[in-house]
Amino acid sequence: MTALVPMAAADSGDVEAFLRLVDLTTSGLDAPSVRIWLRRDAAGRIVETTGYEASADGGHALIRSVAVHPDGRAAGTGTSLARFALARAAEAGATTAWLFSRRSGPFWQKLGFVPADRAELAAALADTHQVRLFRETGQLDREVAWSRSLAELAS
Repeated sequence: MTALVPMAAADSGDVEAFLRLVDLTTSGLDAPSVRIWLRRDAAGRIVETTGYEASADGGHALIRSVAVHPDGRAAGTGTSLARFALARAAEAGATTAWLFSRRSGPFWQKLGFVPADRAELAAALADTHQVRLFRETGQLDREVAWSRSLAELAS
């Protein structure tokens, strides 16, 4: 299997299709504030993604697109992908990581996330594509927010 690589413009269609397959948001994938990494299998199929969307000031990161193809789940890969995104966000200067998850709370809690105030997340990351989309569609009111400090990951 190949290494995690940053998403290139030529990957956007494949990444969007993969995220739809795993039922994750595809909004703003091509925005400069969004950082996505992917891994392909030997056949060239995307099997993993991870990333984050940075706030305008860089102090906050919205973790997103952490996904493993259904055929490769339950091997600890999701944890590795999440840790990769957290480390990259911290390296870029983020001090707090946030995310939305209605289904995977126990997974994120194992990575140090705690329930967060949805309005606080939306205020800290108001300029991100995902928050704007969720506000416009009314989905924000149905989401569950999570956060964690990135202080121990800062270099």
